[in-house]
Amino acid sequence: MSDYRDVLAKAIKQRRTILFAGAGVSMAVGLPSWDRLVAYLLDELGLEHRTVEGLSETHQMLAEYYRIKRGSIGPLRSWLDRNWKVAEDRVTKSDLHRLIVELDFPVIYTTNYDRNLEMAFEAHGRPYAKIANAKEIAEAPDGVTRIVKYHGDFDDDASLVLTENDFLDRLSFDSPLDILFRADALGRMILFIGYSMSDPNIRLLLHRIWGTWRQSGYEKNRPPSFIFMPSPNPVQEALLARWGIKMVTAENGEDAAGSLVGFLADLQARAKAVD
Repeated sequence: MSDYRDVLAKAIKQRRTILFAGAGVSMAVGLPSWDRLVAYLLDELGLEHRTVEGLSETHQMLAEYYRIKRGSIGPLRSWLDRNWKVAEDRVTKSDLHRLIVELDFPVIYTTNYDRNLEMAFEAHGRPYAKIANAKEIAEAPDGVTRIVKYHGDFDDDASLVLTENDFLDRLSFDSPLDILFRADALGRMILFIGYSMSDPNIRLLLHRIWGTWRQSGYEKNRPPSFIFMPSPNPVQEALLARWGIKMVTAENGEDAAGSLVGFLADLQARAKAVD
């Protein structure tokens, strides 16, 4: 485990690591869970909770139904923009977000819609370029961290991956952001944080990365990738290893958010010690 951390820390120091940040990063500073969105959609659509009992990916299906009934996702996007956020001071005071900024990743991908990462960079005086569509890929300046909003941004309704059809459309893995990610992933390590392996979207993404390397004929030359989990799980570890992803776990009994802060702080210390 220590060797994995040293390898990762050296790659971070050399700016050869991509960070991929999931919902756990935003929930650590108080972002609502999907349950709040489901409750809102049920209320807006006049449905009882039993309507969706037993369904997986409930928020995606309800968002799709919302689009069918209302003809547009615009009002829902506006509600999310107003409610799917936390107070700026919570992000400013977050050790987790400070460490993400200070580790100076060249690229950060996130499936989160919120502006927490952007707020963190602004709070700590670091430049960044937000990317949520092809136009922003072309306009992004060199030399600053690119924050790629992989599932879209509230400033661009068309970029949002929110409804069931949106997620199904991403299965082709050929949108401009997918092409960008494939190019980035071929030359750098990837560190995933804030994800649950029960999330089918992240499992699909990991499978796609593995497939890209397998089809290239140079799978043995692939840079290692890592995912941080608060606690070990032999089943998940074996499945991830099949896709070339190494699991790194906490070295103490802290909660999920605390263990992630400890992990990133350890990487920062190791990176500083690299010659």
